[in-house]
Amino acid sequence: MKIVSKILAAILVALLLLICYYFIRYLLNPLRLLRVQEWIRHPEAHSDWAIRAKQRCSDAPFMMPTDGYIGFLWGDSFRPGHHHQGIDIFGGEKPGLTPVFAAYDGFLTRLPHWKSTVIIRIPSDPLNPGSQIWTYYTHLADEAGGSVISAEFPPGTSEVFVTSGTFLGYQGNYSGTSNHPVGVHLHFSIVLDDGEGHFLNELEIKNTLDPSPYFKLELNAKDNKNQIPLCQSPD
Repeated sequence: MKIVSKILAAILVALLLLICYYFIRYLLNPLRLLRVQEWIRHPEAHSDWAIRAKQRCSDAPFMMPTDGYIGFLWGDSFRPGHHHQGIDIFGGEKPGLTPVFAAYDGFLTRLPHWKSTVIIRIPSDPLNPGSQIWTYYTHLADEAGGSVISAEFPPGTSEVFVTSGTFLGYQGNYSGTSNHPVGVHLHFSIVLDDGEGHFLNELEIKNTLDPSPYFKLELNAKDNKNQIPLCQSPD
């Protein structure tokens, strides 16, 4: 019995080590989470962490779509089997106060049932000319689902041309379920086209692109472990 107990104990230790490794290797970087929590509590104390709306890093194709701290990156994992499909920019203010702008020229659509989301079709990817991509902006509603999208883009808007820097709305905290808020932020992602002129499902990371080269910032969680994403040269 003692031998069996020792074997079982060894197996249990091995499993615990494996679980710890998995959480450290594949789930959300704990320092990144702590920084987001600190920013939400005291944004005024960390203004040096923030990017600025309409800022452009070097000769990046995309301009920054809003003010705030880029807290979560493309590829971050919040739970087993999940990988974040874009970046989250936390403004540090209440819903409806921090403006959101188009990062690049394109044709804006807001589906009839979308309370907090717009998507912009870019006919020619600036990094891969001839390929169509889409930029996706969400959480633009308060926790009850009250939209803070610009009145220029009501539900049902389809293929309205906008230039980079066009005002789209404000950061919100709508999670998709009323009165279950997320922190006030903009979730931004770059979504692939299905080859027939439609955007793919943004909820799957395989349908999105690493935004790093579009902003000329390290926004891939695999490569950026602890660095705060900021332009390294004047815009």
